[in-house]
Amino acid sequence: MSTSAVEPGTRLAERFRLEDRVSESDGATLWKAIDEILARPVAVHTFAPDFPRVHEVVTAARSASRLTDPRLTQVFDAAEDDKSAYVVSEWVTGETLTDLLASGPLEPERAAGLVAEAAEALAHAHEAQLYHLCLRPSHLVWTSGNTVKVLGVAVDAAMWGLTTDQPALDDAEGLGRLLYAGLTGHWPGDEEEGGLPAAPMSDGHFCTPRQVTAGVPGYLDAVTVRACLPESRRGQGALASPAEVADALADVARPMPIPIAYPSTPAVASASHTEGLDIAHRQQLTIPPMRPAPRRPSGGGSTLNRVLMTLVVLLVIAAVGVGAWTIGRSLGSPTDPEARSATPTVTATASTPVQAVKPEKAQGFDPLGDKDEKSEKAGLAIDGKPSTFWETEGYTSAELGNLKKGVGLLLDMGKSVQISDVVATLADTPGATVELKVGDSPDLDSLKTVATEKDAAGKTTLTPDQAASGQYVLIWFTRVPADAGKFHGTIYEVVVHSPGSA
Repeated sequence: MSTSAVEPGTRLAERFRLEDRVSESDGATLWKAIDEILARPVAVHTFAPDFPRVHEVVTAARSASRLTDPRLTQVFDAAEDDKSAYVVSEWVTGETLTDLLASGPLEPERAAGLVAEAAEALAHAHEAQLYHLCLRPSHLVWTSGNTVKVLGVAVDAAMWGLTTDQPALDDAEGLGRLLYAGLTGHWPGDEEEGGLPAAPMSDGHFCTPRQVTAGVPGYLDAVTVRACLPESRRGQGALASPAEVADALADVARPMPIPIAYPSTPAVASASHTEGLDIAHRQQLTIPPMRPAPRRPSGGGSTLNRVLMTLVVLLVIAAVGVGAWTIGRSLGSPTDPEARSATPTVTATASTPVQAVKPEKAQGFDPLGDKDEKSEKAGLAIDGKPSTFWETEGYTSAELGNLKKGVGLLLDMGKSVQISDVVATLADTPGATVELKVGDSPDLDSLKTVATEKDAAGKTTLTPDQAASGQYVLIWFTRVPADAGKFHGTIYEVVVHSPGSA
């Protein structure tokens, strides 16, 4: 099938209908297509008759189709014959690392979390003897489903004719470059990459991340140096494979979904130039303002309408009256004070609007240990940024190493407030047991447990089982989940909801 014969509307394998040409380079064309059998979008590569590496690409795609890690692009079909050749893979929507860096470097922990996920995924690919060899910011995607996706394993290298004698080292260096880009917003290469400026140099060598961007933790600087900056290692051993990069980043928190409570403008169908993503057709989601319902024009039939409305209102009033009389009888004598107060209390609570109340400050709370639990990071759980987080110390078991009964994050609301619920975004790994304690004193014995959630993970809503109010709100871990060989309690964000001041 020649390039000229491949046009929008062409059907391949009697099921994949080509719709939009996304990109074209050196005889390889990327399409957005529709799988007509499963009614889903897919990415399709087609090739010109003179494309020199069709067999290698199709062979690589068939091998990549056996990979099962969900963080790697899934290949659905690949075919080659005298008339046509094509590769069908997953259509991925989201933001590439290039997109994420458009407004500057990422928070260090988020950059490290993204690359850690990519390193683990590539380690699985290497176990199957499949390599990437050309990692670029466009290959690392934070998807619209809030997951990490690595594009182009095996297929892109075959498409560009890339080979190497040291694939593990090359992919480790590629991961190091991605981490460098995430931490600094620069690309450690001789020229810019994907719109990212080239990294600055000192004495003929690339500057380390900490020399480029303030606030980069020392251990992340060291990981980057060991992965991709050999001139700056100063005796530190190289990270020579994706598995070693994954091990070096094993303790970093993994990226979390962005809570709905903190609106942003997500990209729709952002993309890589090689697989199912479409940068060129980026759109911005905007929420139109609410408009009042239009008034009906007055005129003919208005008298009849008023009569009918009056009858309906009278019928509703009569029904309400009968219902109230029936409820009153079922609740008992009006001389019973409990019966008299029950209904008005429920009605008042239900009608009170709930609003988020921002704490004045937060601290790590360890009254049963050394009195403090990483308070320097506590503010990150109330900063409105879902990529930042507070976490406990690392423990040797889920029961806090049997050192104490609990540890937590204490919020000072500044004044006594009524608590409707508290929404805490925890780590994805299940296994946490958290309690919500509320009171007017920061002493543990003065804080009353009003809600408990077991095996908690992700966004967790703690709703008091009875009326609760106080100046201090404590999210108290009595059990923490496993995290890279240790056990941590992690809180990415906390939102306190209140119907008003107590």
